[in-house]
Formats: sequence, C-alpha cells, structure tokens
Amino acid sequence: MAYTFNIVGVSPVLQFFNHQQTLQEPQKPGVEYVGTHICTLDAFLESIEPVPPKWNWNLDQVVDTVINFWVNNSESIDYWKKRLGDAGKDNLLVARVADFAALQAELESLLKKNW
Repeated sequence: MAYTFNIVGVSPVLQFFNHQQTLQEPQKPGVEYVGTHICTLDAFLESIEPVPPKWNWNLDQVVDTVINFWVNNSESIDYWKKRLGDAGKDNLLVARVADFAALQAELESLLKKNW
C-alpha cells in the first residue's frame, strides 16, 4: 500500500480538537489528520504513531513517507514553521496522512458534492 503525507495548515487547538470529536460523517477509512505544537520531524512521527494500527497500515512505510516528505519539501516546511510561529502557542500545525486509495476516494467524493 502507498501512503501520502502533507502539511495542510495551522489551526487553533480547540478548533482542531472539536473538529476531530464532532465530525458530521464518519471519518473516511484510511485518511487521518494529526496535529503538533512544533514543526519538527520527530513531532510528526510521534503524532502518527497511533494511526497505522487504527487503519492496519504498515508503520515502516508510513514513517518512510513522512521522512521522505521532510527531506524533499524544505521550503514548504519552512513556510509552515513560520506560519505556526506567527499563529502563537495555542495553535497546532495540522497534517494529513492517508493511503492513496482512500485519499483518491475522499477527493472524488468532494468533487461530486461540488458539481
């Protein structure tokens, strides 16, 4: 199975927590949003630890995906690190980790809703 990892934005802690707790529809299998207070590789690796067992993913492949993102996207990481710093201490940097098939299904679903 192939995985993807992307930083998607900055969110106030309470808003992120509330969103995770009150999703209107059940979360799509294979797509998970995680948050961290600091923009480091270690922080994101720690935040994704509980995800692979939940979706029966290969932990090593998910970790490799996050590391590959970190190695190949330094400009994006610097940008989000600055945005998190600008937002202040009561905010999280939010990322999405997903298997490709689930992400494709989620995006197709969103497109159908908007057309």
